[in-house]
Amino acid sequence: MKNKPKPDDRSDNVEKIQYAINHTISNYRETKDLINKTDDPEEKKRLMEKQKRRLQALEGQRKEIREEAIARDNNYK
Repeated sequence: MKNKPKPDDRSDNVEKIQYAINHTISNYRETKDLINKTDDPEEKKRLMEKQKRRLQALEGQRKEIREEAIARDNNYK
C-alpha cells in the first residue's frame, strides 16, 4: 500500500503566520523587561542578541504573511 501525500492546504497559513508574529512580539516584550531588570552584563548581552534575531524573524514573517495574503486573494494561482 503506497502512501499518498496530503493535498497542500494553505487556507489557514495567514492565520498561522499571524499567530507566530503575535507570539514573537510577546516574547520580544517579555525579554525587553528582563533586559531592564537584570544586572548581569553577560545575560543582557545574550538577551539582546536574542532580540536581534527576533526582529529579523519578524521581518521575514511579515514578508511571508503579505505574500501568503496575496496568494490567497489570487486563489493560490
